Amino acid sequence: MIQLSIREWEKVAFGTDGAPISEGQADCLAQAARNSNLSGSSGEGVLEHRRKHLRARGVVGVIAAADCQLEILPKIDASGEAEAAPETLRRRLIHMLSVARDLRIDAWTTASLGWQRDTLLEILIRIFCRKMTEAVRHGIPRRYIDHEDDLPSLRGRLDVSRQFSVLAAQPQNLACEYDELSPDIDLNRVMKAAILKLSRISTAADNLRSLRELSFVYAEITDVAPSAVRWDRITLDRTNDRWLELLSLAKLLLGNRHQTTNAGNSNGHALLFEMNVLFEEYVAKLLKRGLAGSSFSVSTQGGKKACLFEGDQGRFGTRPDILIRHQDKVVTVIDTKWKRISPRIEDAKYGINQSDVYQMMAYSELYECDRVMLLYPYHQGLSDSPPQQTYAIGTAGASRKLLISTIDVSRRHSTVTASLSKLVMTK
Repeated sequence: MIQLSIREWEKVAFGTDGAPISEGQADCLAQAARNSNLSGSSGEGVLEHRRKHLRARGVVGVIAAADCQLEILPKIDASGEAEAAPETLRRRLIHMLSVARDLRIDAWTTASLGWQRDTLLEILIRIFCRKMTEAVRHGIPRRYIDHEDDLPSLRGRLDVSRQFSVLAAQPQNLACEYDELSPDIDLNRVMKAAILKLSRISTAADNLRSLRELSFVYAEITDVAPSAVRWDRITLDRTNDRWLELLSLAKLLLGNRHQTTNAGNSNGHALLFEMNVLFEEYVAKLLKRGLAGSSFSVSTQGGKKACLFEGDQGRFGTRPDILIRHQDKVVTVIDTKWKRISPRIEDAKYGINQSDVYQMMAYSELYECDRVMLLYPYHQGLSDSPPQQTYAIGTAGASRKLLISTIDVSRRHSTVTASLSKLVMTK
């Protein structure tokens, strides 16, 4: 099995002497990428398929086909760090995922996850297996399920209506209604769907062994395809709330809003994360932690105010990434951008898109907000201190301000949380 690791926007050559993969392998990888929901209308939202190379875009994860795997890692640099090793990038990405998906990944677990030898996919599967193994030791969830059956003796309650209509000619049977404690519930069906799917795509021997053992535990649970999982019917209460974290992990591996996992007809599969959305959710979760207990509140993808009106009908609705409210008034609008801004010495405007500036000006007007912010990830190409620039909107000295700022996602979560809280609460 050929395993390659590249970073966002980097290229991998194929089909030439010395190239790591053949043209056929490149075709299979490109096809698996096109099957993804993140591929876009052009089919190249994940990988650009050129004559002699594949080029990654702003999507990270693992694409596998036949006898090769391509791992795409994000560019997450620490201050003063010239080139982070792949295992370092995997660790940082999983820490971002742990925040976004409310996963607890403690120190003793991370030390033995195989950061150097395995891809992101195998590491996530290993985390899932370990947490599942620990959970099933305490037993899998069960609940009472309503049953109707025709039995020779009474069990539960008699269905009088059915007894004297459907069974009128069969007095030897009784129309019974009863409750039975059963493990065959939607929560366990999700877990089995995850186990079966991961068993088909994992290649690590220890992961396959763990998944085999877990499959025996769930042997009597109904098989459900990942696309048919009824997430809406899963309820957690005090009897099964310890499964909340595993449910989040199963969603991560089976597919959700900021991530897609698929298997196509090309004998390939992909586990992919859209970094723009992941960065937004990471920032929002840390802001909620940092502002908890204060007079500030955080909401995501809210607002929805219209830019234009046709009579009474609003047109061109807006969905700011993050809204910060103080006593029900919007005080800060934040749009997160997973882009590498330019150092000030290279570009006085930091290489920021003019359309992004216009969008923030519109938010300031629509939400009657004096502070709007474009938030980018810090990278080692910038100065040692993350830049923060403030601009007056419209006229010199205007009260409404646009802030350009960065956060260093390679730092500890507590440090990033404190930095974000300071950005929001500083006037």
